[in-house]
Amino acid sequence: MGHKRKHDISDDKRYRAELQEAQVQLSRLQRHVIANNLKILVIFEGRDAAGKDGVIKRITRHLSPRETRVVALDPPSDRERRSWYFQRYVAHLPASGEIALFNRSWYNRAGVEQVMGFCSEAEYEEFLVTAPLFENLLDHCGVRLIKYYLDISKKEQKARIESRTKDPLRQWKESKVDLAAVKRWADYTALRDTMLARTHTLTAPWTIVSANDKRAARIAVMRDLIGRFEFDDKASQPADPAILFPFHETAALES
Repeated sequence: MGHKRKHDISDDKRYRAELQEAQVQLSRLQRHVIANNLKILVIFEGRDAAGKDGVIKRITRHLSPRETRVVALDPPSDRERRSWYFQRYVAHLPASGEIALFNRSWYNRAGVEQVMGFCSEAEYEEFLVTAPLFENLLDHCGVRLIKYYLDISKKEQKARIESRTKDPLRQWKESKVDLAAVKRWADYTALRDTMLARTHTLTAPWTIVSANDKRAARIAVMRDLIGRFEFDDKASQPADPAILFPFHETAALES
């Protein structure tokens, strides 16, 4: 999964052209969101080093910072740990006319928190039951929720994490959690499969992104996001179905 394109000058030119066109369309989409007082919430989950930062950066590069919010929360405080699990996320939900992009979200509980022992088995199970209820409430209250899961191979993840240690401009991304990701690949895989199966609903379905090719993944997500809305001067192309596709039980996920 995630065929890697041959890298040459023509690919660079094509990528830049496709990226610019997608960013133009996203700018038009944002005007539509503002004019119609929409509340858009986009969640990005996925394997460590799957490219969530890069996708979000390209989406937001030319959007208005006043109406665009990127949310990447720190670990919870002592008080937050004693609060309703979803409480700290509620403060960051989009207001009318806003697009909020969550770089990881409440789904931390269904992955890293469970693998690393940051939550109990009871808390984990409660989350899987209540997350769809919470998302149904958001939908009922007018929040348009879009959920992407970026998937990469074990080999690609290992290469990306190792590359961070050699790049002084990216070493800030290193963490004990990321370093444990490769070692505990099987644990994360099992939890990923459970999370997707139990929180994929008609109200808030999961969309899978094969992200071994970073550039292809970025373009696919941007096109998919654009394609979900109708607005003036829309001229978007569909996302590559080999790169981005709806989750289902037989989806071709990395194992």
